[in-house]
Amino acid sequence: MTGRGTSGTGTPGLSTARVAASAPEPRSGIAPGLLADVRTRLGTGPAGPPDDAAVAAALRASGRVLGSDALVDLTRAARAELTGAGPLQPLLEGPGVTDVLVNGPDDVWVDRGDGLRRSDVRLPDADAVRALAVRMAAVAGARLDDASPVVDARLPDGTRLHAAVEPVAPAGAVIALRVLRQAVLDLPTLVAGGAVPPDWEALLTGLVRGRANLLVTGGTGTGKTTLLAALLGVVPPDERLLTVEEARELAPVHPHVVALAARRPNVEGVGEVTLTDLVRGALRMRPDRIVLGECRGAEVRELLLALNTGHDGGMATVHANAAEHVPARLEALAALAGMPRPAVAAQAAAALDVVLHLRRRAGARYLAQVAAVRLADTGELEVHPAATWDGPGSGGPRAEDGWQSMVRRWSAC
Repeated sequence: MTGRGTSGTGTPGLSTARVAASAPEPRSGIAPGLLADVRTRLGTGPAGPPDDAAVAAALRASGRVLGSDALVDLTRAARAELTGAGPLQPLLEGPGVTDVLVNGPDDVWVDRGDGLRRSDVRLPDADAVRALAVRMAAVAGARLDDASPVVDARLPDGTRLHAAVEPVAPAGAVIALRVLRQAVLDLPTLVAGGAVPPDWEALLTGLVRGRANLLVTGGTGTGKTTLLAALLGVVPPDERLLTVEEARELAPVHPHVVALAARRPNVEGVGEVTLTDLVRGALRMRPDRIVLGECRGAEVRELLLALNTGHDGGMATVHANAAEHVPARLEALAALAGMPRPAVAAQAAAALDVVLHLRRRAGARYLAQVAAVRLADTGELEVHPAATWDGPGSGGPRAEDGWQSMVRRWSAC
């Protein structure tokens, strides 16, 4: 198969989408001729993804006679084709959807929080799958073709795109879309929904109000960001929160939140703003608390340094399989920043107070462990569970060594 890819201009929006206009489009609810007309009209406007009003105006300017209902439907379809996921867009907008995966034209899967299920969405053929992947990459300001057969980018709405084409994917293009939804639930709602045991609500509230430094851990899709946002809602309203994320997911119910989002490099390899840059910059923005949405690389060094220089009450999330595995995860991440193991242990033990570990089982996401962070006599970093819960329907949580001392220290705050 010959290369049919395209390179973007580095600015997500219609300018990059127009580059891919010559590629075959998957079937959608809008005729190819009308879509091309709308693309041309929008391409003459300002840069950036068009909103519904701009798309609707372009549709009306095309000269077609459209009723109000038809205009709404066509506007949605046009936006999906121009700046969204085309025929996959309705799946992404479905309630509770976390992932949409395309393994082939007749092999589309969706996860609504209860595991993967095959979808009835079909694409015409393998060429249509590749064309869709190429177009979404262009909209995201990235490149996908034979010379650059893998892309990891974000669509304008924040959806995470990972796609591969031949020769990396010999059977044809594959697409993985991860939906990022802003987390807005508060702590009482999580308790009422069975994600947090009622016995732990007072402790969690005390940890936040007492300005403990918290690390929220768990696997993919366990609800780390949701719990983090709920905890931020407990922060007193007179405090200034600085949140640092790859793409904004945190939307805490709080009056003073300054959100910073990382920026990927464009196709020329310039313009990148990393999480490390943002954490370092956040220190100069008069924060009362610094919050790192997800710690996944060398930015862990900046986080530990911040939490060790008077910026208490900070929070972050980290992927880990269990609370006991957090030391190994921190060491691996800090190694990317050149930190030796003893320095990681000393810095983490001084910076972190409590680890909150989440699990997901049978579609249920719940807080499974509350653990204390300490430096062992051997100089090793230890994360010791103080209480464990097996989730909804399993009975109450089990207290372990250190639980009572943790409750005495933090619940009264």
